[in-house]
Amino acid sequence: MASSSYNASTAAAELVHDLATRIKGKIILVTGVSPGGLGAVFAEAVAEAQPAALILAGRNPARVAETVKSITALNNNISVRSLTLDLGSLVKVREAASEVNSWDDITHINVLINNAGIMATDYARSPEGFEGQFATNHLGPFLFTNLIMNKILAAKNPRIVNVSSDGHRLHPIRFFDCNFSDGELYDKWAAYGQSKTANMLMALSLAQKLGESRGLVSCSLHPGVIGTNLTSHLGSFDDLNAADKQLGNREGWADFKWKTPEQGAATHVYAAFHPDLQAHNGAYLQDCHVADPWEDTVKPWGTNVIEAERLWKLSEELVGQKFSY
Repeated sequence: MASSSYNASTAAAELVHDLATRIKGKIILVTGVSPGGLGAVFAEAVAEAQPAALILAGRNPARVAETVKSITALNNNISVRSLTLDLGSLVKVREAASEVNSWDDITHINVLINNAGIMATDYARSPEGFEGQFATNHLGPFLFTNLIMNKILAAKNPRIVNVSSDGHRLHPIRFFDCNFSDGELYDKWAAYGQSKTANMLMALSLAQKLGESRGLVSCSLHPGVIGTNLTSHLGSFDDLNAADKQLGNREGWADFKWKTPEQGAATHVYAAFHPDLQAHNGAYLQDCHVADPWEDTVKPWGTNVIEAERLWKLSEELVGQKFSY
């Protein structure tokens, strides 16, 4: 089970095999579980290790139902529950969190995987008026996570995993203009970068606020470059390549190293269950290891505790609720 034996080619099934005793009996909530996506692949993989319950959350109930069906076909002894969760609407997020909190039979949640997200979409605003990628990828998960925090903290040694991306390299947080001047200054890859930076900083904040005091382990991760439904609408990556070159990022001069979904979901399993992370709370992960700033893509704006606290306060302001831990 040594983490040094895992790499970019490791598949989720290998991690599940090695960590089966740590998965068994756990209650796991995963967002973004459309068939073929990383959330679904992760859930299907860990189902083999007999978790006590899987809670599958997604915006489209019919798509969630497909994944529920595939998991029960693999193992009909597992309790699988669906949850309708539209992260792009704070009203819908509050409704979903209220539903989770109303489940008397779910007294705790051992692991929350904030996997759902959108990428490089055209400019749009959420119902509350926030730029769409920042709303869906950060503000929605921020609010949902904190609203169900009591159930997470009721678990022994709980974990929260934010699925970020090495795309955080494309932009830090625009603290004074996260909406890109209502679209006037919008760039889809810069907006994606901002939202993925936010995923990293939120994980760092949670580790800082609740790690030592409440035993929470929180981390973020880059799953790799994977051809899932998240990328299906993008077509050419020429504009991303151009953005990297303009920013001076080495990725602009390198070929993408593609992974299979099973390889991509491996870092999800590592983040959710590997014991090594107790010593690396708040870390950003890649290829089933703590990312190395010298070898991997890790921008300092995604790992700075001051930036993390600034984002926490901004997020509280934008969602209209304070969470004092």
